[in-house]
Amino acid sequence: MAKKVLYINQEIFPYVPESEMAVMGKEVPNKIQEGGYEIRTFMPKWGNINERRGNLHPVIRLSGMNIIIDDTDQPLLIKVATIPNTRIQVYFIDNDDYFLKRQMTVDENGQEYADNGERAVFFARGVLETVKKLRWTPDIIHCQGWMSAVIPLYAKTAYHDEPAFANAKIVTSLFHDQPKAPLADNFKRCIEFREANSKLLEPYKDQFDFLELGKLAIDYSDGIIETSPNVDPALMKYAAEKECPILHYPGEDFGAAYQQFYEQITPAEE
Repeated sequence: MAKKVLYINQEIFPYVPESEMAVMGKEVPNKIQEGGYEIRTFMPKWGNINERRGNLHPVIRLSGMNIIIDDTDQPLLIKVATIPNTRIQVYFIDNDDYFLKRQMTVDENGQEYADNGERAVFFARGVLETVKKLRWTPDIIHCQGWMSAVIPLYAKTAYHDEPAFANAKIVTSLFHDQPKAPLADNFKRCIEFREANSKLLEPYKDQFDFLELGKLAIDYSDGIIETSPNVDPALMKYAAEKECPILHYPGEDFGAAYQQFYEQITPAEE
């Protein structure tokens, strides 16, 4: 039976401008699907995505839930589209406050959004709740981009008893491109949900920056992928010290290396 891989991407080309992360958001699922795996793919519905050009459609049966972030109810909206010239269907996590009429990490003036941390928490919980509704059970959850950095914590704590995630292995890809400003002071409070409590967040600095966010992802991942030679050395050192399985930068022809890495962290049942 084909293994199932859930891709949680920050960016996917051509829905957002071409970048290293956006290209990998498209190419990794495409290569893995061609390798015989069953996949599902998610990303935020950034405000700069042209819904008409991208042929996005609302998915009513998956929408309508409210997610509470820092004591505020936030409606979850789900949209879907198929990447042109592929068989990859993308689910988009949307919300008027966090994504509508807004850009990605930075605004029109190049300033990082003050609530980027809240946006990442909403995105993470929106993805996990939607996968539950899909009644789809991934063998591997592969996180690409800092917007998905909270997923490993949630999958291993708040959602660990959910049948969809109980046995999933988590892979985190580390990228060179990261936010520069610290996240807002309420970020730790926003993360708290079920078993993802304040005690688990004590090892991290009160003010989360991208380095702390990367450490959080590494601590709850079963494997780390170095996507380029330019990944922050401090994060790679941290992953090595945690003795987490690491796939060092495999070069541009990465398909076979990724598949081998997946098989390494999800050994066949005896």
